[in-house]
Amino acid sequence: MKIRLRTKFLLYIVLIHAALVFLIFKWLQENKLLFIVSEVGVLLSIYIAVQIYRAFGQPSQFISSGIEAIKDKDFTIKFVPTGNQEVDTLIAVYNLMIDQLRLERTQQMEKQFFLEELIEASPIAILIFDFDGRIASANPRAISLLDQPAANLTGKTLPQINHPLLNQLSDVETDEAKTLKVNGIQTYRIQRSHFMDRGFRRSFMLIEELTNEILETEKQAYSKVIRMMAHEVNNSIGAINSILNVTKTYLEEPDQEDVQHAVQVAIERNDRLNHFMRRFADVVRLPHPHKKPADLTEVAHQAFRLMQPQVEAKGVAFQYQRPTQPILVAVDVEQIEQVLVNVIKNATEACAPGQTVELCLDERQLIVRDNGQPIHSNLETSLFNPFFSTKPDGQGIGLTLTREILLNHGFAFSLKTNEDGWTAFVIRF
Repeated sequence: MKIRLRTKFLLYIVLIHAALVFLIFKWLQENKLLFIVSEVGVLLSIYIAVQIYRAFGQPSQFISSGIEAIKDKDFTIKFVPTGNQEVDTLIAVYNLMIDQLRLERTQQMEKQFFLEELIEASPIAILIFDFDGRIASANPRAISLLDQPAANLTGKTLPQINHPLLNQLSDVETDEAKTLKVNGIQTYRIQRSHFMDRGFRRSFMLIEELTNEILETEKQAYSKVIRMMAHEVNNSIGAINSILNVTKTYLEEPDQEDVQHAVQVAIERNDRLNHFMRRFADVVRLPHPHKKPADLTEVAHQAFRLMQPQVEAKGVAFQYQRPTQPILVAVDVEQIEQVLVNVIKNATEACAPGQTVELCLDERQLIVRDNGQPIHSNLETSLFNPFFSTKPDGQGIGLTLTREILLNHGFAFSLKTNEDGWTAFVIRF
């Protein structure tokens, strides 16, 4: 058993004075005066030894109290000088150290508080992971973006959450950045990095939505091109049609029927080209929606009745699951009807005779779905690109116009083929 230094010193003092008492008793017991003086000297020596013992123990007490305060993370305790030079030197060193620790701890807490506030207020979604790759925390923007409460995110890995965006992020490596498109319209920039926590690496992920910026840039680009094309084509067509109409008046003789027919074909072709350019220009000139509360049940029913003859003429079944209660939503009725016409037309063109197009509506969303030709997974991210079309003779105007109308309304939407083989165009209010 290891004996403490203080115990050794105490035993040494006891043994020395015990030996002195024994020797004085043995040698000086006959000389009473000298014996009394010697005993007083021994008592005085014992008193001095006790004071020295206490002086030696005082630094240890200060050190022990200081260590306990540091263990408790209490950096407010400071010691008052005692008048003992050696002890006061130790107290001065401790007080200086505790002041420095308190200052560094205050600065660290301020930085931590600032960082937490910055993460909370950030317009970029931030996911912070623990050492095992599970989500430890998510800021409000991430919770809003993923549309799930924090309790459903924390403690899970990305694949366990089963979100369309997060499912594409599992293979993003640390210090890697990439751009992803979800549902053909929502675009995100992903950045994964790391920081050190207690000597070990932890990762975090930044998810920045670029959808609005990209859509605005696209619109500015194709708007300029369309306006320039429309201006040049319309100017040329107007002049050419004027010349052709004048020419046609000089070709009224019977033997000029072939030439008349050719001129008429040219005029009609010019008219179709003019109509074609106006359709492109309509996307650019699309007015801002004049929204007012409307019963979507009736809006959908009108679109159903309008498109029913065209759908059934192709041999495709057309069904409308009409809600029993009115569904009031602030919309521009004319623009939403145009969206439904475009979407139902596309669904019908994807079907063969005997297949089905369904129009479904509830208080949260409107769905047009069909069991016709599925959309290839490679095309899903391109469907809403301006003027993209999978049809040999398509111009992609319908989906481009649909995209602009729904974005102006602030409605979320998606188009994809589900695992059950049905292709669904979903509009969420």
